[in-house]
Amino acid sequence: MSKGFASDNLISKKLPKKMISNEPQGRLISWSPWPPANFQTRYPAFPFVLTILIIVIGQWYLSLPR
Repeated sequence: MSKGFASDNLISKKLPKKMISNEPQGRLISWSPWPPANFQTRYPAFPFVLTILIIVIGQWYLSLPR
């Protein structure tokens, strides 16, 4: 059942558009299963957050014996 002005011939001749991604494919480190190549573009604050987390946990760990 066609709607509007399009005929069945025009609809059937349309080719599906391929999604072209600008994101890198594959792995950041070839032999490693993690991280994916687009990890740095998806999570740009990851190194900063990880550093802060390590500092906070380290300070907490060092303050335990006191």
